[in-house]
Amino acid sequence: MQPELILLSLNFIIISIAYLWVYPKVAGANLHKITVNDLIASITSLVVAGSLFWGSRHAFSMILFEANWFWFTLITYLIIEIPFLIWYLKHYKVLDKNEQ
Repeated sequence: MQPELILLSLNFIIISIAYLWVYPKVAGANLHKITVNDLIASITSLVVAGSLFWGSRHAFSMILFEANWFWFTLITYLIIEIPFLIWYLKHYKVLDKNEQ
């Protein structure tokens, strides 16, 4: 399996588990809890990626440029997370409850 596909799969799996299972049970519509748990999820992704690719000289293709494992993981995590976040905020009416 290509290293890029490994990290993309890792990010997708962590985000899916977080937004579809963990956050609804742990955070609900509490934006602070969502933020803290998301920080934990993103750090988990970086730790796993680091354990796999730390010290490797592999250049990960970001289409327009190449990056090391850290930046590839972080950037792709954010790109994959945005649609999940938008869906979650709308579905659980997070912003509506925080505006009151």
